[in-house]
Amino acid sequence: MAAVYTLKILTDFAAAHYLRDYEGVCNRLHGHNWKVEVNVKARQLDKVGMGIDFKVIKEATRSLLGRLDHYNLNDLAPFDEINPTAENIAAFLYRELSQQLNTNAVQVNAVTLWETDRACVTYTED
Repeated sequence: MAAVYTLKILTDFAAAHYLRDYEGVCNRLHGHNWKVEVNVKARQLDKVGMGIDFKVIKEATRSLLGRLDHYNLNDLAPFDEINPTAENIAAFLYRELSQQLNTNAVQVNAVTLWETDRACVTYTED
């Protein structure tokens, strides 16, 4: 059986958004302190014994979140065209991080986005 290591980092950012065509209070501008969990799968270890350095995952994630932090997400691509729902944000983060981190040995496995302490969505692809 092949070994698989799952590495996870947790970070956060603050941003505002509103949901277009939504019937309810979330159609008004409001903000969240979003929490982001990034899960990366490694199928082999490097010479040091790491699948990928946590620092690499953290830096890629923080750099990406820096483009969102303290902004109205509706003003930023792609959310100027698609609704900045938790689902769409999680998918965006997953795809952007996959472009940066994926190799033959390491792949982003899932991104979980917490909108509140009690509500989150996890995005992954087959």
